[in-house]
Amino acid sequence: MEKAATFGVIAGIAMTTGALAHEAAKLPNTPAGKAIQARHDNFKAMGAANKSISDELKKDAPDHKLVSDNAIKLKALSTQVPSWFPKGSGPESKLPTDAKPEIWTETAKFSAAANRMQVEVSKLQLLAASGEVGALRNQSRAVGAACKSCHDSFRMPRS
Repeated sequence: MEKAATFGVIAGIAMTTGALAHEAAKLPNTPAGKAIQARHDNFKAMGAANKSISDELKKDAPDHKLVSDNAIKLKALSTQVPSWFPKGSGPESKLPTDAKPEIWTETAKFSAAANRMQVEVSKLQLLAASGEVGALRNQSRAVGAACKSCHDSFRMPRS
């Protein structure tokens, strides 16, 4: 994936989280509403950590501690993603969500996509500790590609 495309994915994540923030404010205090809100908040935190890493890697001399700290956050959140989609928190809840029904009907495919993202984020975290900027930039693109792949399959398209 090209550098510009990676940053486009990150910008898309930021726009999506902004749009969802408006919708999330309307969610009821029900199990489905709470799950959707938590999912939104957690993806927003992932997007912020990913954006922070991306912004640093655009610099000639990135702050390696900042990259490493955000890679740790991203890793911790990425391992939780499958738990953010409990049964009943999808479109059948009639609440605003960008989650497609396929998350629950194609669980093996969703698990594989979540696992791919976790693997790519794990590699990013390991590289962040090394401080090798070129490798970090490449791995950041791989993380973006894993996120985009899951979004393409399991998130409703934004209009």
